[in-house]
Amino acid sequence: MARSRPFRAMLPYPRRLRTAATAASAARKPFASWRADKRQSTICFSTNARLGGLAPIFLLLAAPLSGAVDFATQIAPLLKTRCLACHGPAIQQSGLRLDSREAALRGGYSGPVVVPGASAQSRLIRLVAGLEEKVVMPPAGPRLAAAEVALLRAWIDGGLPWPGAGAPAATAEPRRVSKHWAFQPVGRPQPPPVKRTAWVRNPIDRFILARLERERSEAAPLGLPPSPEAGMPTLIRRLSLDLVGLPPSPQEVEAFVRDQRPDAYERLVDRLLESPHYGEKWALHWLDQARYADTDGYEKDSRRPHAWRWREWVIQALNRDLPFDQFTVEQIAGDLAPAAAIEQRIATGFHRNTPTNREGGVNIEMFRFEQVVDRASTVGTVWLGLTLGCAQCHDHKYDPVSQKDFYRFFAYFNNADEQNIEAPLAGEMGPYLAARGRYYRERQQLLEEYGVLALRPEWERRALMAAGEPGRWTDWDVVFDTVQKMVDDGERVLRTPVEKRSRHEEDAILDHIVRWYQQASGTKKYEELKFRELEKKLAELKASFPDLSQAQTVAERAGRRKSHVHIRGSWKDKGIEVEPATPAVLPPTPAGSPPNRLTLARWLVAPENPLTARVIVNRFWQELFGRGLADSPADFGIQGSAPSHPELLDWLASEFQARKWSVKQILRLIVTSAAYRQSSAARADLAGDPQNRLLARQAPVRLPAELIRDSALAASGLLDPRIGGRSVEPHMPESLLALSFGSGSWVSWSESQGRDKYRRGLYIHRQRSLLYPMLVNFDAPNMTVTACRRERSNTPLQALNLLNDPVFVDMARGLANRVMTEISGSFEDRLRYAFLLAVARPPTPYEQERLLGYYLEQRKILKEEPKSAAALFPYQPETFDRQDAGAWVAISRIIMNLDEFITRE
Repeated sequence: MARSRPFRAMLPYPRRLRTAATAASAARKPFASWRADKRQSTICFSTNARLGGLAPIFLLLAAPLSGAVDFATQIAPLLKTRCLACHGPAIQQSGLRLDSREAALRGGYSGPVVVPGASAQSRLIRLVAGLEEKVVMPPAGPRLAAAEVALLRAWIDGGLPWPGAGAPAATAEPRRVSKHWAFQPVGRPQPPPVKRTAWVRNPIDRFILARLERERSEAAPLGLPPSPEAGMPTLIRRLSLDLVGLPPSPQEVEAFVRDQRPDAYERLVDRLLESPHYGEKWALHWLDQARYADTDGYEKDSRRPHAWRWREWVIQALNRDLPFDQFTVEQIAGDLAPAAAIEQRIATGFHRNTPTNREGGVNIEMFRFEQVVDRASTVGTVWLGLTLGCAQCHDHKYDPVSQKDFYRFFAYFNNADEQNIEAPLAGEMGPYLAARGRYYRERQQLLEEYGVLALRPEWERRALMAAGEPGRWTDWDVVFDTVQKMVDDGERVLRTPVEKRSRHEEDAILDHIVRWYQQASGTKKYEELKFRELEKKLAELKASFPDLSQAQTVAERAGRRKSHVHIRGSWKDKGIEVEPATPAVLPPTPAGSPPNRLTLARWLVAPENPLTARVIVNRFWQELFGRGLADSPADFGIQGSAPSHPELLDWLASEFQARKWSVKQILRLIVTSAAYRQSSAARADLAGDPQNRLLARQAPVRLPAELIRDSALAASGLLDPRIGGRSVEPHMPESLLALSFGSGSWVSWSESQGRDKYRRGLYIHRQRSLLYPMLVNFDAPNMTVTACRRERSNTPLQALNLLNDPVFVDMARGLANRVMTEISGSFEDRLRYAFLLAVARPPTPYEQERLLGYYLEQRKILKEEPKSAAALFPYQPETFDRQDAGAWVAISRIIMNLDEFITRE
């Protein structure tokens, strides 16, 4: 059989279109064979193949309709039935609206889709004809018939006539309206009337009690009653763990129980709120949301030696009760504050918690784009409680947030550059200033010795020779044929006023000049050797000069970067240009305000913003009750949980703002309520509310990983109470280090010694690629994305961690040693003290009986196995025998393994 001869139909479309057509047609298999010619804009297909699948498209592209197209009877019905459901006044997928000529010409995020008079250049035709890669329109339902596509093509070729064009056109940036509860203005509801008024301690209780009283039944005609108040030992332990993250000492428990003053509880609350440990406890929650870590992440996962300075700022800000609106502004845009102080600039380290990719070959602009996306998404979740990141690649599937909204929000962060600044610690400035005078004297001596003039302004101006400009510097008898522009700070510093230069900037000038000299042609050999020697001695002098500590910050660029909608979220596929703006479903920023992060920060905490205050007080409630009033702390959008007590949430949000955003005041208000003081004991009549949404009782909450460590350290007497400082590295199993990956200096994990071994869990070194195992076992977040709530699991690893981890065995030794040295009485007295230290209560008779039997058994075993006794208690006791000490270590390990020990009741 003779091979069929191919013929060519000339199609004036680019290769990309032909490739798409090839793929689409191949899937339908209408031909025996066909191919896209790589050299010409042609499509080849076999003459003996049936034309069924290709004929409509071929005819569509090759032959337009004859005669005029009537918009009212032919085009408008087609747009209405096939396009406007996704691209009309209610919804604009991909930013495209097709209900007016102006909107159609404006196009979507990827640019215009129609070119009047040129259907061959109109993307709309390629989309509906199935010739666009990966995209077919409409995405659901039957494809447009060939005749319908031909109508659209003829309409576009006719100039896109649209009777009444302009009348229905949409405004450029319409504000959206949503009936969703979270987007409504924050109200100020009045506390409702209740029947059990004796139970009420503050307005919070009225909202909760009113809800309970609506739960009427035959057994409870007045509604469900609240639970009774917890016992005083439980209350002080609850408050201590919730406010400062440490258990109370037996002395504190006893003093509180004996305090008969009517305001004893409130006095305890105030004392805990003023404790410097308060800032440590509440910083932990903020660090989770900020995805704080001490390393970069990715494959290299290098250390960030200055990251802790931002953590320090958070602790100090919380301890001094920095109002949350100012807390927000300084972290979002502290560098833009008028005459920004160092501390305000350190606050912007919030943005530097983004993972950093230092792998070889990484595309710098691609990674910078990913960092900005992460910062925009994180701010949207932390402050607004919205999943803005879901609109990176397309319009949000559930919330009224378009892809354009996301990139307008993104634009606020697109102009911030990373910058490390000198931020001296206390005690550094004295030695630094003393060394500076000595340094400058010795440096000047070197310069004079080698015949280099002092750094005078007129001398420096002569150094500002433009890159590549020929010239002569007669002082050095050097002729410059070409001057290579240095990738260095030297040229920038030369333009910095002398009085504003730091020592590092002065050194940059010298480095710049010396290297510039070495690149010049025509130098004399002895002068070249002389300047090399000078360079070496200057380097030695600089190495002897003490450096000031640094901090990670961001700073606004002088020239603004352009921001675009990125097609399908790809960094390199840029669509229309956008300006910074807030999501259209939320109130806009004030007219005339500059489009920068400072404006955004102030907008986040503006009274008109319906989200921030609600989101933040909901998370406060979550930390104090185990669950937020709205049980989706990171998602206040359509898919999030509706609040169980919406009026209470609004009242708290408005009260937070009325109290000038004081975190301590709002926490005090919550913990002094009768609702907070309830017992957490289970009740049969609450079986229908297993998640405690009615708040008829308190909730037992498993402590975060760091607080479990802190509780063990406090009970053992080993806790180092210092506030702040660099991260510490507890014992890490060698087997884990061997299995880990990375190539930064972190691989040589340096186990902390001395007091640093016993720092609070907040200060544990957070390695993104190798999180400390105890933190992993107790559900600490991975620090790559924001975590607004820690999920809690129950696994055997947790019990094994508490029982066998060398760190916890060390703490059990400390508890045993403390019991035996501080209490000289009977076994019962020592056991009572151990329980008070660990769980703030004495043991029950049952616990005492079981543990006495275990104690005697362990003494007998350890007496027969002295090596085991020495392993359990390696120190030489002075007033008791090692077998007794070993038995108490075994008992301490049991007490620290109680569920009650790791639970806030």
